[in-house]
Amino acid sequence: MTAAATSASSAADRAARTRRPGSAYRRKATLSRVLFHIGMIVLVVVVLYPGVWLLGASIKPSNDIVGNVSVLTSEPTFDNFVTALSGIAGIPSLVFFWNSLVLAVGSVVGIVLSSTVTAYAFARIRFAGRGVWFNLMIGTLLLPFQVVIIPQYILFQKMGVIDTFIPLLLGKFLATEAFFVFLLVQFMRNIPRELDEAARIDGAGHFRTFWSVMLPLTRPAIVSASIFAFIWSWNDFLGPLLYLSSPSNYTVSLALRTFVDQTAYSDFGAMMAMSVLAILPVLVFFTVFQRYIVEGVATQGLKG
Repeated sequence: MTAAATSASSAADRAARTRRPGSAYRRKATLSRVLFHIGMIVLVVVVLYPGVWLLGASIKPSNDIVGNVSVLTSEPTFDNFVTALSGIAGIPSLVFFWNSLVLAVGSVVGIVLSSTVTAYAFARIRFAGRGVWFNLMIGTLLLPFQVVIIPQYILFQKMGVIDTFIPLLLGKFLATEAFFVFLLVQFMRNIPRELDEAARIDGAGHFRTFWSVMLPLTRPAIVSASIFAFIWSWNDFLGPLLYLSSPSNYTVSLALRTFVDQTAYSDFGAMMAMSVLAILPVLVFFTVFQRYIVEGVATQGLKG
């Protein structure tokens, strides 16, 4: 009996020693997960705080916004939205939203038309100097916009198109957006060339191959480029500030500036309400098409 008890005790000790390392590992893993989730929650709070504060500020009185970092207010009011929607200088805010929408949609159309054709030429057509021209195009990404502001303004002024949407849209239709061309080129290069050869065997030329083969397969990258083009155009401030002078042509970004005047009364409440309204179209556009972003930016085409 003694030997049996000793053997049983030794077995129990061995089992306990075997369990202890596993138990310690589980406790350590649990602690790591808890710390990770706490860190992620803190990070989410920091990232979302400006947006939540903007929503709270949109229903605060103007004198309760500056210097107040609190999200909530004891005197909520929706008069800010009424003031924001009433517009400025007798022009309803819907005019500003329409102008921004025209520019954003026009930018998307221009970029998709010009960039897809240019990307197809660089990615699928062999011609003399293709590498040199492609490198020169990529080099334009290093050229600051401030360098070309004055020459462009003088050119459009001599054309007599200042205070119109033409200076803001013309470049989109001329394939000057190297970022989008590069994005589409990288996507198209991953599409098997056997598809082009099959189209040529069927008698298709470059246009037919581009329209019937490349465009459908490049849809994720095209949608991604459209999303970026829409958001960048909608949020653009410097371009409209340079070329638009009539309040009736103002975009939302320019209209926001008019609510703050350093020499007179500044309606910060209306500006916050207008900011909330300005974000909504971008959020809707992004929500509808966001599933294409990762797929398009990853530039992963079909694998042969």
